[in-house]
Amino acid sequence: MNKTSVDLEHAKTVLEAALLASQEPLPLSELKKLFDEDLSNETLKLLLENLRTDWQGRGVELTQVASGWRFRTRPEYQKLVDRLNPQKPPRYSRAVLETLAIIAYRQPVTRGDIEEIRGVVVSANIIRALEARGWVEVVGQKEVPGRPELLATTRMFLDDLNITSLEELPPLDDLGSLVDTAHAVAEGGEAPAMHESAVEEPEAESVEERRAAA
Repeated sequence: MNKTSVDLEHAKTVLEAALLASQEPLPLSELKKLFDEDLSNETLKLLLENLRTDWQGRGVELTQVASGWRFRTRPEYQKLVDRLNPQKPPRYSRAVLETLAIIAYRQPVTRGDIEEIRGVVVSANIIRALEARGWVEVVGQKEVPGRPELLATTRMFLDDLNITSLEELPPLDDLGSLVDTAHAVAEGGEAPAMHESAVEEPEAESVEERRAAA
């Protein structure tokens, strides 16, 4: 069968079935595997956009995120759906949100960079918790004495915020409210919660206090 003989309506139905069944976003490279025919990226994108239109006005929507395409519950219905599996959302401290915001908007950064910006010592527990959450990862080392690790956000961070790239990050003042609800991921699964000590950790000593004590 060649490209011209592809039944596009059938192909759209196949895409719909695969995306509804998947627990993770699916990129175009994975979606192509559904077909014997060699569908182009342009054709797949057109079918996905048509599918997104088909689902407008329903309780779920088709969205594109950093890792690919997925169905998710519309935000206005998520709180109602959560009643079926009530979970106490993590309470993110100011220290956690400020650390995440600095990494997101200034990346790549070192732990020392974060401390210079915040003016306080950043607990290793906060960095480890953000890494365990899947939102932050080490992307290299800074070429300075000691070669400290460079931190950046991950695709999962973008996926949980339901955006495709860092250019779509909201204004800094809105990041906290988005992070507070990002634990309810679009596919309906439960994202791993941060360790309580990191989520509610009190403010650390200042950088100046640590230097004075050294």
